[in-house]
Formats: sequence, structure tokens, C-alpha cells
Amino acid sequence: MQTLREGARQAEAALKLSGAQLFVLQIVGKTPGLSLNELAEKTRTHQSSVSVVVTRLVEIGLLKRDRAADDARRMVLSLTAKSRKLLARAPDVPQHRLIAAVEALPKTALAALAKSLRSITATLELEGPPPMFFEAPSKKRKS
Repeated sequence: MQTLREGARQAEAALKLSGAQLFVLQIVGKTPGLSLNELAEKTRTHQSSVSVVVTRLVEIGLLKRDRAADDARRMVLSLTAKSRKLLARAPDVPQHRLIAAVEALPKTALAALAKSLRSITATLELEGPPPMFFEAPSKKRKS
């Protein structure tokens, strides 16, 4: 958590973005044309959680939503010129290392981690999907 917190502080100090916002921009930069659901999968977060971050990035001109060329019903995300410039000087966020570390766990350890996290969530009586790390929680969330 300390590493994630420090990464968030660096992003905020250098770029005036939350760690979650920078993480989303880096994922979209590596894989342009993602749908919101695909982005949620890549960031390992719930669609509604990543949607809050994406909406803010669209509002401040760092992401674009466009109709997919192959399916007009589908919206895809891409960087803007402003976000490409910003990413050129951005630090790498620690979320990438966290995801890689979790994915490297043996299946039994991963199952134990998931069970433990479910137990903690139940004990804390958290409702709904959590916000992305270091992104302001939704007003609806009980904590």
C-alpha cells in the first residue's frame, strides 16, 4: 500500500492527476481502442469504478470516447494529443507491478488471497464495487 500511495503522490505532484487516472491513461496508451469493459478487465477493476475515472479524464480532455469503426454500438477510448504529451513525462505507476505480482502467484495462493479479501470485505460490510486505488470513492458507497 505504501508503494501505491507513493506512486499516487508522484502522479499528483508531477502531473496533477490521481494515481488511478495515470494508470488508466497508461493502459489506454498501450492498448488504444479499448471499450470501457475491456479497460475494466485490464485494470482489474469493476466497470463502474473505472467509468468514474474515465468520465473525469474525458471531462479534462485527456481521453476521447469514439464509436468503434467496426461496430457503431460500441464506444472505444483513445488518448488525446494532450495526454500523449503528459504520458511522455509520466512516471510508471506501481499498479502495473502489483498486477504482475498477483498474476505470478501460484493458483493456490491466488485462491487464498481472493478468499481472504472476500472475508475482509464482508467484515467491513462494504457495499458495491470499490473505487480504483487512490481515486475518490463514490458518494453511494458505504464505508
